[in-house]
Formats: sequence, structure tokens, C-alpha cells
Amino acid sequence: QLDLLWTRKQNVMYNLFDWPSQKHSKLIILAIANTMDLPERIMMNRVASRLVCPSSNIIMLGNEEYGLNIVCLRVLLNMCNVYFQVAALSGDARRCLDICRRATEICEFASQKNTSRIVRMAHITEAIDEMFSSPYINAIRSASLHEQVFLKAILAEFRRAGVEEATLQQVYHQHVALCRIEGMQSPTVSEIMAVCSRLGACRLLLVESSNKYLHMRVRLNISQDDVMYALKDE
Repeated sequence: QLDLLWTRKQNVMYNLFDWPSQKHSKLIILAIANTMDLPERIMMNRVASRLVCPSSNIIMLGNEEYGLNIVCLRVLLNMCNVYFQVAALSGDARRCLDICRRATEICEFASQKNTSRIVRMAHITEAIDEMFSSPYINAIRSASLHEQVFLKAILAEFRRAGVEEATLQQVYHQHVALCRIEGMQSPTVSEIMAVCSRLGACRLLLVESSNKYLHMRVRLNISQDDVMYALKDE
């Protein structure tokens, strides 16, 4: 489970992936991660380069094929009469399975009226809409512009640092950078603290109770997938 081997210097992962590339090595590494884009998300270049070394015996299950293979395996084992016509649906393989499971139920209900038992993209789309129509999703979509930018800044900082926690100061720097890109006026420190407080009040964020202000730590109280889905049209 590759996610659990992450360290700040990434020496553990580097050494692990370097062993198969050594001369006369007979070691094969099978690495599994829940997120399909883990190498791009958290790996330093020197670590990621080990994955594509010509002599490397590394099988990285963390891309679209991994997610779809899990889905197909589950379908074959548990729902042999249902066939899927799907693409990559989510960065999280478990979320992908949940969507396909709900799409199967929708398809089976519809098939009572006809003979078709193929789960099509219409069923997938309906399942996705159900899954992502939570009060949290609606809260993000109705949030102010700077509140939405703040959430984007959190995602950017998480991707930069490779961990799902950040200080308010780190997020503030990302927020200012996004404002410059979008041609928006950057908020003041007091304004960004008010934004953070409002997002914490509606439970979209978990904010450390502290008087350290910019050094207090924040985390998302919902998945990154949910935030990205809610903001995809913004």
C-alpha cells in the first residue's frame, strides 16, 4: 500500500523502487495506491524516474487501468449478468466502485421494463449526480467567490506538499497566487481568516482551534473529489 510509505524526503520509496533496477536483481515490486495519479501527486522526480527505468521490475497499480480492473473483477465475481460501458470515473478506486454499484442498481431497476442489462453512461451519470448532490456540494456551489478560491488554494497546497493538511499561511500564499492568475484583487490577512472561519462554520473545513492565526492548521472535512466536482464548472 504505497500511500503508507510516503515520507518527506521519500527515501523509503526511492530505495524500494531502486532495488529492482540493480544489476542481476530478481526483485519485482507490486505497488498499489488508492489514488490513480499518486506518482504525479506526491513523488519527487528522482523517485518517479525509478518507475520508468527500462530495467525496472515494477508494476504500479494506480492508474485508470487499475481502477477499471478492480471494477471488472468485482463485476465478474458478484454481478456476472451485468456488463459495464465505463470510462475512468474518479481518482479513487473505491469511489469508482461505489458509483458502478449504484449504476448497476439503477440499470437493474430500468431493466424490469425492458431486456437490456448493459450499464451505460446514462446510468453512470445518474449515479454520479446522486453521489455528488450532497449538502456539502451545494454549500460549495453557493459559496462566495473567495471562499471557492480558498478551497482551490487548499487543493493546490495539498498537491504541492503531498499531505492533506496545511497551515493557513501556506493556503494564503496559494490563494494570492490564484488571484493573480485570475486577475482578482487579493484578500487581506483578516479577510482570508474570515473566509476560513466561514468555511469552518459550515463544516467544509476542519480548523485547528488556536490563537496562532496564520500558523493554525486546516484540513478538508470532505473528499478532494467532492471539492473538485463542485467547482468543476466554476
